[in-house]
Amino acid sequence: MAGPLQGVRVIDLSTMISGPFATMLLGDQGADVIKVEAPGVGDYVRAGGNRSGGLHATFHNNNRNKRSITVDLKQQAGVEVVKRLAASGDVFIQNFRPGVVDRLGVGYDAIKAINPHIIYVSISGFGTEGPWAHKPVYDPIIQALSGLASIQGGSDQQRPRLIRTIVPDKLTAVTAAGAISSALYAREKTGKGQHISLSMIDAVLQFLWSSDMGAQTFVGKEVTQQRAASFIDLIYETKDGYMSVAVMSNAQWVALTDALEHPEWRDDERFKTPALRDLNINDRLELTQSVLVNKTTDDWMAILDGAGVPCAPVLTRSEVIKHPQILANGTLVEYDHAISGRLRQARHAAQFSETPADALGEAPVIAADTDEVLAESGFSDEEIANLREAQVVGQ
Repeated sequence: MAGPLQGVRVIDLSTMISGPFATMLLGDQGADVIKVEAPGVGDYVRAGGNRSGGLHATFHNNNRNKRSITVDLKQQAGVEVVKRLAASGDVFIQNFRPGVVDRLGVGYDAIKAINPHIIYVSISGFGTEGPWAHKPVYDPIIQALSGLASIQGGSDQQRPRLIRTIVPDKLTAVTAAGAISSALYAREKTGKGQHISLSMIDAVLQFLWSSDMGAQTFVGKEVTQQRAASFIDLIYETKDGYMSVAVMSNAQWVALTDALEHPEWRDDERFKTPALRDLNINDRLELTQSVLVNKTTDDWMAILDGAGVPCAPVLTRSEVIKHPQILANGTLVEYDHAISGRLRQARHAAQFSETPADALGEAPVIAADTDEVLAESGFSDEEIANLREAQVVGQ
């Protein structure tokens, strides 16, 4: 059975992570994703060091279920190639800096003129207006400006810290994929295409406001200096490693005090209510840590699971792929890639009962699908040969 987006064609001019991860999610769901790359090196992610058969692991993990064509957009003939591809496309996505696509001749107005029904997606770092719109952007820059690094540091008085995964890039990608699906649905009802403009800074602030910006929510009542709720996180040291234990409800707090054999904590004036437990969180966590360090993680897992207390071991990346819950879920899939050999990847997270997503499509070798894609878009054999001879498209 085909995925829910079968029949949707995506013209993908994006590079790095924010755009390619978004279009990979669409490809997993059945969309035909045409990855348009610059001749030579192609997407910058191809150039990384962790390779097998010439393809980088990160390229695999953001570009499966796509076809690749290289087009030189510095030549007018290359611009015309992309326009002909877009004429039969449903989605056009790019993450150049604002203004670049207009100078190249493939901005929204140019593409809309040849395909009024197109869903055109522009991903930027800071948006298209304002004093920072022109700046180059990478994930740490957004973590800094959005307040995410300060949140990760704890309080406003502590040293800010980056999250050691590219949250803004990947969050923007997930937001883009959802927005594209919504725009396709709207087009089904209205027949109208549209321009989706999405900045990384907006995506992250939307994400943070859900749980981290309460002190900035009430206008005129902002908290000017954020203190940390706790200087201790919810990772505890055990006798042989680390684990996380988190309790929210009164019932879970009672269960934890019983499991740790300290029921007297429930009568402690500092911990009698949820509000007091939050206010005195450092004291509470320090007491919890003082007990957990005395047994192994496996011992505590058995005890706490039996008591109904939410808990989990802290796994290394190599341990994650072997954990029985991950295996039971079928979260990780393996398949043979024609160039890179045996691969392991995370499946598409959303599982569709009637239109299943596919995580086994290969990431393309650069320019591997040039002839096929051009022929599908109406180019004759002679035209393709002439474009190749002029180095407008790649081999």
